[in-house]
Amino acid sequence: MSGELWSLDGWTLLVILAMALVTYATRVAGVVLVRFIPVRGRVAAALEAIPGSVLIALIAPMVLATGIAETAAAVLTLAVAFRGPPILAILTGVVAVVALRAAGL
Repeated sequence: MSGELWSLDGWTLLVILAMALVTYATRVAGVVLVRFIPVRGRVAAALEAIPGSVLIALIAPMVLATGIAETAAAVLTLAVAFRGPPILAILTGVVAVVALRAAGL
């Protein structure tokens, strides 16, 4: 059983390597091609909004699907993030979750 678990036939390995190569090529091509395309106006604004949008897409399900401690900590973290530096918001969120969970919420 132990030998079969990690064994690959030639085609499987070839497909995995081909997928890795295609993934790498598309990422490199994006970086190279962007150098030749002027990015202004709405496109620049959309590209600048992507990191925040991805972060919200990752955090929102956790905030909405978990308990009151996580939801309250997220609201508190958001309030601190608007008023202070990012590290303070992160620390506030961590401390709030720990404290609220310890309080039984």
